[in-house]
Amino acid sequence: MNDRQLKALWEAEEKAGFQGWDFGYIQHRTKEQRLPWSYRAIVEASLGEKTTLLDMGTGGGEFLRSLHPPAGRAYATEAYPPNVELCRRTLPAYGIEVRQVYEDDKLPFPCGMFDLVINRHESFSAEEAFRVLKPGGRFITQQVGGRNNRELARTLLGEDVGLTDPEFDLAWTARAVEAAGFAVEQAEECFPELTFLDVGALVYFARIIEWEFPGFSVERCFGALRKLHEEAERGGGITTMEHRFLLTAVKPGGRSDWVGVPV
Repeated sequence: MNDRQLKALWEAEEKAGFQGWDFGYIQHRTKEQRLPWSYRAIVEASLGEKTTLLDMGTGGGEFLRSLHPPAGRAYATEAYPPNVELCRRTLPAYGIEVRQVYEDDKLPFPCGMFDLVINRHESFSAEEAFRVLKPGGRFITQQVGGRNNRELARTLLGEDVGLTDPEFDLAWTARAVEAAGFAVEQAEECFPELTFLDVGALVYFARIIEWEFPGFSVERCFGALRKLHEEAERGGGITTMEHRFLLTAVKPGGRSDWVGVPV
């Protein structure tokens, strides 16, 4: 393809629709290295028939629904207005109540309401998570660290312009969680690889993850995208380093019989 054809193709990817937090559109155009833990298995090990559960930053609610939580005992928060509307249309049918949030340190729930608070890739206040948990309740979070896709963003945008804090990592988060009063049970961190099999998949991804690729557009980044296209054709893809960490913690003062999940 010539440059004009490539640009038209990538601009079409840039405009492709996105709903909830579903990357199914590029699922078969990426390869992601597996994490050394299973967030799902860890959550499921703490989820019982009588568990009162909060999913912070539920996105489109896809993961929460897949857990089949106890009807009437599951709650979700979400900040992004389109996702809030999507969740309000879909989650009540599963017995899940949805509440919109505006600030990390103001969860719209009373103290000591939940047995389990889960959080995947959502910002949070450790103090608020502690407040809404019952004594003995558990907080489980998997986070995207501050070094996620840093080099790829620099390649595309020409400078280190990511809006995330490069110092945000497991050690920092564990200190914050312990300072809030939690006892940390499990803490792991890794730097897996993500490979885009074609530049169009990368364009779709970078347009959505705007806090890591601020100001990204095909127009602005065409030169860098063209070079990455040549690299992908030679080597079979474009590989970036991701940054993930997992932390589970308990609010002291109650019964806890969780023993963890082998990984």
